[in-house]
Amino acid sequence: MTDSTMRALRLGTRRSKLAMAQSGHVAEAVRELTGRPVELVEITTYGDTSREHLAQIGGTGVFVSALRDALLAGEIDFAVHSLKDLPTAQPGNLTLAAVPVRVDPRDALIARDGLTFEELTADEGRVARIGTGSPRRMAQLNAWARSLGRRVETVPIRGNIDSRLGFVEKGELDGIVLAAAGLTRIGRIDEATQLLSPDVVLPAPGQGALAVECAAVNADLAAQLAELDDPFTRAAVTAERSLLAALEAGCSAPVGALADLRADEQAATEMRLRGVVGSTDGSVLVQLSTTGHVPASPDDMTAPLNMGRELAAEMLAKGAAGLMGERAL
Repeated sequence: MTDSTMRALRLGTRRSKLAMAQSGHVAEAVRELTGRPVELVEITTYGDTSREHLAQIGGTGVFVSALRDALLAGEIDFAVHSLKDLPTAQPGNLTLAAVPVRVDPRDALIARDGLTFEELTADEGRVARIGTGSPRRMAQLNAWARSLGRRVETVPIRGNIDSRLGFVEKGELDGIVLAAAGLTRIGRIDEATQLLSPDVVLPAPGQGALAVECAAVNADLAAQLAELDDPFTRAAVTAERSLLAALEAGCSAPVGALADLRADEQAATEMRLRGVVGSTDGSVLVQLSTTGHVPASPDDMTAPLNMGRELAAEMLAKGAAGLMGERAL
């Protein structure tokens, strides 16, 4: 056995509790897969140090650029990202080696007194204050409240999961909205008072999925990591990210998307893609959906790519461009 196969693989990860938890899960899977030890290398990204809201700093790549720089510099062997943080354009010198099985893509409400969104907004004498750093969530939460004949105040917040939960625990906010996947990965999903149906709040493209990335020149490692890939998850997030790319919208734009796989008794045969773009006050939403076939081969993502592009074209024709505050990828 050579030194290169005995050496520990270096997995680059952000320093947050969530990033460390999800990277730890991938590290264990890679250990079992390769028989090699895996060392977590903590890297601080611009998105971790900036105190600006994501809509102000752009969002696109702010949580991944430092990890990618470390990959290209040979400081780490592979990196784990939250897929929703990845820019839609994949650099030629990096390989998206695996997209493991996705966990729950929905958003979750954590509210005071165990209340649901409908209950929080039912008090006509009090406007519920709900924290989120996402224009996408703001748009859909405000639209949901409007559909109920009610109103909410969406409050921009930043910080890790613990600090965000603290806003509710201290009574500073009536509720916050986070990704259910993040709560699940750090063992706090039981604190969610309501899982938000995609029928009312579509998640961010790629939400709940992870991306395992390595340098393109490291073909042998890429081939090993590819064993972690889930073809159905990759097809779904490919369609969602194709929609985002075709809208020319960045990670912080008010765009939601979700691809569902529909199965017969034998296997998944059809995929439905839903997309939404909205004004942050919820007064206008462009919501459309389409269906298509699941790729026959995991190596051919043409169908999901086309689904995303075609749905984006329909949404742009319905006025989606005017609802996006950011158009920079």
